[in-house]
Amino acid sequence: MSIIDFNALESATLAHDPYDHVLVPGLITKTALDAANEDFPEIERAGSFPTGRLKYGSGFAALIEALEGPELAAVLGTKMGVHLEGKPTMVTVRGRAKPTDGQIHTDSAGKLVTVLLYMNPAWEEPGGQLRLLRSPADLDDYAVEVPPDEGTFLAFPCIENAWHGHHPFDGERRTIQLNWVNSHAYKTREHVRHSISAFFKKFKR
Repeated sequence: MSIIDFNALESATLAHDPYDHVLVPGLITKTALDAANEDFPEIERAGSFPTGRLKYGSGFAALIEALEGPELAAVLGTKMGVHLEGKPTMVTVRGRAKPTDGQIHTDSAGKLVTVLLYMNPAWEEPGGQLRLLRSPADLDDYAVEVPPDEGTFLAFPCIENAWHGHHPFDGERRTIQLNWVNSHAYKTREHVRHSISAFFKKFKR
């Protein structure tokens, strides 16, 4: 049985406001989510960490393997009109947020598509809910708000107007980010950058 509900992904709507995106709550099976959360890496600091810098168990590893697999690239790429099959992938993980996180931004042009998979219990906090924005200057000018509830899957292309952000939150906020990128050279550069950043985060309190 697949960890990912590909029927749900194939039948999901490709929305266009404020830019193309696919939002699918509950895309990951409950059994796989439970196993991944049980084996989720211990992350005590805010920031984004490459999987290669983290320790985790088999349940989490199985979820990452499924996300990076060719079937997701094929199904999602077809839906979004972006060729993803055979493109390099990068996965980073967040375990906590700090009050300065969530500032409005777009993702790097070296990335093709961003997937965010949230791994939190039902979210009731006012902050930390990602908003897909119509402009780069106003968090309240949004088309979609995405609670980071367990199993919620969001995908969008990394284009110049794909503004997103969230109001501040301080505490545990589990997120897996998957990107398909345009080259192995870009992936190598990002791996080095994240590794250096993760090294210095060890000394921050």
